[in-house]
Amino acid sequence: MARILVINGPNLNLLGTREPHIYGAETLADVCKHLDCVAAELCLGIAHFQSNSEGGIVSRIQEARGNTDMIIINAGAYTHTSIAIRDALCGVDIPFVEVHISNVHSREVFRHHSYLSDKAVGVIVGLGTYGYEAALRFCARRLRSSK
Repeated sequence: MARILVINGPNLNLLGTREPHIYGAETLADVCKHLDCVAAELCLGIAHFQSNSEGGIVSRIQEARGNTDMIIINAGAYTHTSIAIRDALCGVDIPFVEVHISNVHSREVFRHHSYLSDKAVGVIVGLGTYGYEAALRFCARRLRSSK
């Protein structure tokens, strides 16, 4: 069974209450529960991780080496600042999909640059929390076609 790791960065633990006009009313627990159902439908193993700490995210990426087939990552604000997360993703050589709930390109200029996008196999922005499901379905398709 293919294994997917979903990583959420800083402030995503506040989903549902943080700026719902931008991020919606679903909580992170709601997103994870939905992804668990979709993963079961797709016969994928799935693990979830959220941290407000850059070091925690780097450590979890490193722990994924050898036991994860793909990563879905919403690094939150670290997307625009973290060379450490970029280096960890490159270092473990696990394909990943970058996800953003909001359309970062329609927001503040500092959100337009990502340290991850050029290394990602795909980038999903602006689809709300459905972006996670789209990323998971993409991962399933990619892993099946690579067998």
